[in-house]
Amino acid sequence: MRDILRQPKELRWTLEHLTGAGAVEVAKAAAAIAGARNVFLTGIGSSWHAALTVAPMFNEAGRPVYLVEASELLLFAELPADSVMIVISRSGRSIEIVQLAEKARRSGVKVIGITNVPEGTLAKEADFPMVVPIELDHAISVNTYSTLAAGAGVLAKAATGGFGAQNASELASAVDEAGRAIPEWQEQIAASKWFVPGRTIYFLARGASLGTAQEARLLWEEGVKAPATAMGTGVFRHGPQEMVREGMRFGIWLTPSECASRI
Repeated sequence: MRDILRQPKELRWTLEHLTGAGAVEVAKAAAAIAGARNVFLTGIGSSWHAALTVAPMFNEAGRPVYLVEASELLLFAELPADSVMIVISRSGRSIEIVQLAEKARRSGVKVIGITNVPEGTLAKEADFPMVVPIELDHAISVNTYSTLAAGAGVLAKAATGGFGAQNASELASAVDEAGRAIPEWQEQIAASKWFVPGRTIYFLARGASLGTAQEARLLWEEGVKAPATAMGTGVFRHGPQEMVREGMRFGIWLTPSECASRI
């Protein structure tokens, strides 16, 4: 719970860092993306979910990326030499990440490493390290997930149109507002009948929120110790909706534009 509650502070610091002391790292990584013919975006575990949140930012800007999970990219891909690979990893020490970085180096691929641990293999061996050195979580990835997703998002914006102090300030204000809302959210959760043990749980989203839905599924499984499923709303509509039964629980993410279009 302490890890969850300190997210606003860590996210604000991350935004300030990446437009302050870490801005040079972001600029170098963005330049590498601009000069590459192919861009791979990857991660594993919760870091893979961070990659899922960022891919739509590249695609919507007309700079499509190859979004492939790290273990699949390691085992089932040949990497063109004129490529750059954005690798997201909390510790930078996962065996798949270490081996993938080695494979990229042998293939002549430049690696952008977005990580929380400056002593990790990824931070040390990446051609363009982007380190977000926050306090690590006690166990389950909470702040590490959200700060890496923020870091990758800053890089995506920097590479496709620019990201500066004003952008960071606006996002930090939103983070502060969310932090002030947490006590009210806790009261709503405590009073809600949604949280009933033993229910079938689905998390649904689309676009950049799909990664968040997948991370919620992982947090549910790691923290609640109960099974859950996450998928895109479009995928859910084509078949899985047929098994909806009374008592099931659904968590759905909607952006402001999607909410407005449905009113």
